[in-house]
Amino acid sequence: MASFVRRLARVAAGVTLAAMLAAGCASGNIATSAGTANAKATSSDEIMLYTSVSQPTIDAVISAFNAKHPDIKVSVFRAPTGSLNARIATDERIGGLKADVLWVSDPLTMHGYDSQGLLKRYTAPAAKALPAQYRTPSFAGAGLLYLVLVYQKGLSPAPTSWNDLTSAAYQGAAAVPDPGFAGSAMGALGYFGEQQGFGLDFYKKLKSNGGVQVKSPEDVITAVAQGKYKLGMTIADGALAAVKKGSPVKVAWPAPGAIAIYSPIGVTSKSKHAPAAESFEDFVLSKPGQQAIAKTGRQPSLPGVPGIDRPDGAKVVSPDWPAFFGDKAALLAGYQKIFGG
Repeated sequence: MASFVRRLARVAAGVTLAAMLAAGCASGNIATSAGTANAKATSSDEIMLYTSVSQPTIDAVISAFNAKHPDIKVSVFRAPTGSLNARIATDERIGGLKADVLWVSDPLTMHGYDSQGLLKRYTAPAAKALPAQYRTPSFAGAGLLYLVLVYQKGLSPAPTSWNDLTSAAYQGAAAVPDPGFAGSAMGALGYFGEQQGFGLDFYKKLKSNGGVQVKSPEDVITAVAQGKYKLGMTIADGALAAVKKGSPVKVAWPAPGAIAIYSPIGVTSKSKHAPAAESFEDFVLSKPGQQAIAKTGRQPSLPGVPGIDRPDGAKVVSPDWPAFFGDKAALLAGYQKIFGG
């Protein structure tokens, strides 16, 4: 009887050991499966892009990017500069910036984000091919905007200079976008505000001549096309696109030059998907990304990639961006005393 009990105990122990081994193997299989699942999850990333760049350009670039990186999904929050600033401020109040990449319309806005510690110190490999004036340790220019004059087709005399916005010949007939809303208009304020012969007096003359502030550069084009105003300040690619669609407007590259504003892109310091975000920035600045930008009628920043039609001999000027960043608050306050907030 005792012998039978001992044999039974050995069998039970063997069964228990087998069960333990089976459980161990099963748990090992589960761990392996979990590891595989995690590997699959990390092989495809989703990044969030905050941008003020036009939707057609964003769509074209993301489509070209996904052709090369199909495992990286790019979600987008797009808004004008003022609304984008509000979204970022809200993010910061409720837990931190949600964006992995910021791509905006002007370097002044990006300098502001950088000063808040929102940008990662990262230089995309493709950025090294860009002109030095379009690069900083935290961001690089993905494209160029040219601020020009748009005017009614058949207008005589046709405008040729920025000073024509203040001319008695166009009294009560000129429109400009709001620098508190549109980053490109802020860039214009940076140029005029610190340029000899212009300054805030330029805006005072414009206002006293009946000049009107509208919300955006696109609103300027629409208002001129509808005959509400004879001329105004806007972005070249939007005005040229309107001309191609048959809108009754024309474009002038005014003296002393169209105002060039580069559109910067950078990876955020808060990104949880930094490798994917860096891949996106590098693609945007590379030749294929720049070609995608050019196909939407915008001017790439990479030399050698054709962009918008620019008249022979047309001059281009730019603000001193670092200097303007320091003077922004005072200039904007001075402007708003003239045109209102």
